[in-house]
Amino acid sequence: MTQIPFSPILPTEGRHTLHLFFKVDQTVWRYFDQEEQQERLRALEALVNEVRGLPDTQLLSFSMVTPKADLGFMMITPDLQQLDITAKKLERVLGDGVLVPSFSWLSMTERSEYGMNDEEYAAKLEREENLSPAMPGFEAKMEAFRERIEKYVEERLYPELPAAAEFPVFCFYPMSKRRNHEQNWYALPLDVRKKLMHGHALVGRRYAGRVRQFITGSTGLDDQEWGVSLFAKTTSSIKEIVYEMRFDEVSVKYAEFGEFFIGIQMTPEALAERLGL
Repeated sequence: MTQIPFSPILPTEGRHTLHLFFKVDQTVWRYFDQEEQQERLRALEALVNEVRGLPDTQLLSFSMVTPKADLGFMMITPDLQQLDITAKKLERVLGDGVLVPSFSWLSMTERSEYGMNDEEYAAKLEREENLSPAMPGFEAKMEAFRERIEKYVEERLYPELPAAAEFPVFCFYPMSKRRNHEQNWYALPLDVRKKLMHGHALVGRRYAGRVRQFITGSTGLDDQEWGVSLFAKTTSSIKEIVYEMRFDEVSVKYAEFGEFFIGIQMTPEALAERLGL
């Protein structure tokens, strides 16, 4: 069968991101004899390795802990065509009807609109350190600030997902900001939103080394506005950071949360064993 070539669909910056969760229909799986089952499991492992070999592409696989889903994948890649092709291959790789989609989320890595700019940092230096542009040391501090911001933006747009050995626990949930009459995030002035988000970010920074956070934007791509992916060494760290952030003013007044999904990073081989395939 001739494959139709497709032109890549690339973002102006960042990466497309897909969270894809499935349930396993064991009844359909048992229709295959043992040899066919082993062949299909090898095909899954080969597909995962093939996708991981694509340029600028990452694919993680999870055993999902609650009955909401049995297994899941998180994929980051530049090309929307490749994302779509991979999603459909993953659904069919064990045989038609074996993997039943239970939840998916499409988003993109993005820079934060609430980061501090040069003008704001210069004002901060003058306010907190009594350091003006004409004084020695001012430009050196500004240059160090620009380097930090450039590194931060690069990590947001082109993240490296953590390895299973270091951060085995995975949590995903979508969220939006409220826009009702009395609590409309988007009616607030930008400087107010920046101040609130700065306090929100300080909570997350206290978990550095314990929790890796990846915030991806889904406005116009899925039902809510962001997808939050957390990676940790233990479920305790997930509980702690989410609980603490619930008391932050941004969450108290303006956050709307979707479903939470918890998984454990695994290789396809270990995942098949865990699922009894």
